[in-house]
Amino acid sequence: MNYNTQRDKLPMPEYGRAVQDMVDHAVTIEDRQERERCANTIIGIMGSMFPTLRDVPEFKNKLWDHLAFMSDYRLDIDYPCEITRLEKTRQVPDHIDYPGNEIRFRHYGRIVPEMLDVAVSMPEGPERSQLVRLVAVQMKKDLMTWNKEMVGDERIAADIDWYSKGRLTLNEGDLNVTFAPAPQQQRNQQHRKKNKRRY
Repeated sequence: MNYNTQRDKLPMPEYGRAVQDMVDHAVTIEDRQERERCANTIIGIMGSMFPTLRDVPEFKNKLWDHLAFMSDYRLDIDYPCEITRLEKTRQVPDHIDYPGNEIRFRHYGRIVPEMLDVAVSMPEGPERSQLVRLVAVQMKKDLMTWNKEMVGDERIAADIDWYSKGRLTLNEGDLNVTFAPAPQQQRNQQHRKKNKRRY
């Protein structure tokens, strides 16, 4: 048995092994006219994989670029357009570094601690208290999304204290807010009620 993992790596996996086999066969055809007919057939098959784009001229040019690339530029035919050469195709993009700082509480993401940093930098007063309250409400929503049983004002107050290194406090009553369940949660609750009635 010949497994794909034991075969050569595909230069363009999105077209699959069958199309690559056709391209490899086209390279071996000796008669030039027959080779060009085969190449046009392959282009038709490749285009049928993207039916909404196959009649766009720029996309057709791209298909011919892909065909030439898949043949390692060994397919000797009269191409109907200028072919992008190997050097351009194999350019490696610049490496993008990921942010180095870790997220302590993943359920809050990055924005919550950034907003708390903004609150820390503000002078004490009603605006700062309002911002802390709004961030705390968002934190409660985030916690409810992950696990309803873990939602508690004490937990949120402790997280705010940890993020701000004790410089922000949550006032009593700031989180006296109730949230309606999300539509999916409502459907799940209704489904559970129906199942309970059956048994």
